[in-house]
Amino acid sequence: MMQLNIKDETGPLRAVILGTAKSNGPVPSPEEAYDPKSLEHILAGSYPKEEDMIKEMDAFAQVFHKYGVQVFRPEVLEDCNQIFARDIAFVIEDKLFHANILPDREREFEAIHEVLDRIDPNKIIRPPEEVHIEGGDVMPSNDHIFIGTYTAPDYKNYITARTNREAVEFIRDMFPHKTVKSFELRKSNTNPKENALHLDCCFQPVGKDKAILHKNGFLVKEEYEYLVDYFGPDNIFEIDKEEMYQMFSNVFSISPEVVVSERNFTRLNHWLRDQGFTVEEIPYAEIAKQEGLLRCSTMPLIRE
Repeated sequence: MMQLNIKDETGPLRAVILGTAKSNGPVPSPEEAYDPKSLEHILAGSYPKEEDMIKEMDAFAQVFHKYGVQVFRPEVLEDCNQIFARDIAFVIEDKLFHANILPDREREFEAIHEVLDRIDPNKIIRPPEEVHIEGGDVMPSNDHIFIGTYTAPDYKNYITARTNREAVEFIRDMFPHKTVKSFELRKSNTNPKENALHLDCCFQPVGKDKAILHKNGFLVKEEYEYLVDYFGPDNIFEIDKEEMYQMFSNVFSISPEVVVSERNFTRLNHWLRDQGFTVEEIPYAEIAKQEGLLRCSTMPLIRE
């Protein structure tokens, strides 16, 4: 049996699910777009090609192999976008949570059966139906759990609002010994530069005490300032609207010292190296067109 263990975003990674771009399906119609960035590329005729995305994900897998990480891939479903493994499930401590996501993505969860079969069934948690939650909004940070949410009355009008108030309460009840802190995120169905699809689109811890942050992603100034105080102003890399759109905060940590980043993120990668990180640069710009990047396409299972 597999003993799950995830307490933070940066501990040394031992096992991970990496999504797949194989049999990704035809280019969606504008009506089928789930986020404004995909819509933009569908309309512009620049939606990513399957073979390019497969190459990008292979480059990511190679980095994992280099660091001795065990990599699981989902079973390939025909004509199904299975890139974003983070959407369908997430791990906190020794429990795997089955995300309540858009109903037509349910079979994506079933496609990770190779992993599910190795986990004690009592450790696989399916939240009640009214709890809407996706892994991109959930960030364990030792004694804290940070959760991105949107709780305004017009929640149901936003296909980009993925985690609700009930989800925050649910996680609070599951982990009474932790501080569960929620953050209201800015949502837009139409403007990708004004839309924080998930918390990891405007914030992510790196190393032991640093973070990437985008102020405009947060609707409540005090909530943004909570993170600045938590990490300390000198430990924060603040990204602008264009960099958030390029998904600068959606890098992925293999350990407190090693960060996988997109090769075009020049300003960020330079800062990371200045802070003493090893930066593994890979091409991921095609996948980024679907408003998801490195963290979105991984689902860590075990960190030491």
